[in-house]
Amino acid sequence: MDLRVYYQKIREIEKGLEDPALVISMDTSDGGKAGVRTEVPRLVAAKMIMAGQARAANESEGREFREGQLEALRIAEQLSAANRMQVTVVPASEWRSMKGGNRSSKE
Repeated sequence: MDLRVYYQKIREIEKGLEDPALVISMDTSDGGKAGVRTEVPRLVAAKMIMAGQARAANESEGREFREGQLEALRIAEQLSAANRMQVTVVPASEWRSMKGGNRSSKE
């Protein structure tokens, strides 16, 4: 294969992609798993498409992928906030002394 033609095709594919490009992997003979979605730079995506390892995602697949990423980010932020929350258990008698009142309450 002529290298000039090869790189020209890669540049043409690259022009049609956005940055970062979303690609969906294809089943390959060297163990590549089909259907894995990945965001990669345009040049890498063009090379993967040219080699037959991946295909460019269509608009609906891209929208679905980004919605999934936003949902995962939201869940991660919730878990992070939950881990930062601190709870201290204080006995009622100690709480009353901290408040300054030594009143006895019905318990």
